[in-house]
Amino acid sequence: MGLKRFTRLTNGFSRKLENHEAALGLHFAHYNFVTRHTTLGTTPAVAAGIADDRWTVEELVERTAGYNPPKPTEWESFLDTLPDDE
Repeated sequence: MGLKRFTRLTNGFSRKLENHEAALGLHFAHYNFVTRHTTLGTTPAVAAGIADDRWTVEELVERTAGYNPPKPTEWESFLDTLPDDE
């Protein structure tokens, strides 16, 4: 409910799939590593043992700044050449 990227009529609507995937990744990372949940008393990542302590927004930005998505496989490249069924 907190992510307006799924609402087409807002300025945050993603027109490209890559931008949408990046926005979702940041949203989920913030939700799981930065946001303290009252029922857990900490973040889900700390509760699951994935992280030792809660991240700050600065840490999240530093850890995701150098991310480069993997290159598409031959199969994905082939699928991109096929015409869309509309």
